[in-house]
Amino acid sequence: MAPEFGLSPGLESRFARKPLELEQSGLSYFKLGPGFRTPFGHRHEEQEEVYLVISGSARVKLDDEVVELKQWDAVRIPAGTMRALEGGPDGAEVLAFGAPNTDNKDVQMEQGWWSD
Repeated sequence: MAPEFGLSPGLESRFARKPLELEQSGLSYFKLGPGFRTPFGHRHEEQEEVYLVISGSARVKLDDEVVELKQWDAVRIPAGTMRALEGGPDGAEVLAFGAPNTDNKDVQMEQGWWSD
């Protein structure tokens, strides 16, 4: 799905809110290739999220902190926190749990936010 929206083939993403008719929550799936880093950071001003690694390993940058995650690790991301994901050596599959979609009114994105 990601290449359809101009994203890299190193990232697959699926969004379950509409197919599941979720009213009070959001659920997304991300598959990151080995070493693939999302090309942008984003933040939600009003909602928190939880990322759960279901396979592989990943790193997530939360503002200025980088957190290492392995299979079945979860991290809470408070509202207002800029974040981006990077796949580990074998890539990663990540579930993101959050509030219902706010039609992009709550999200701020920044290209190239996580650079070394």
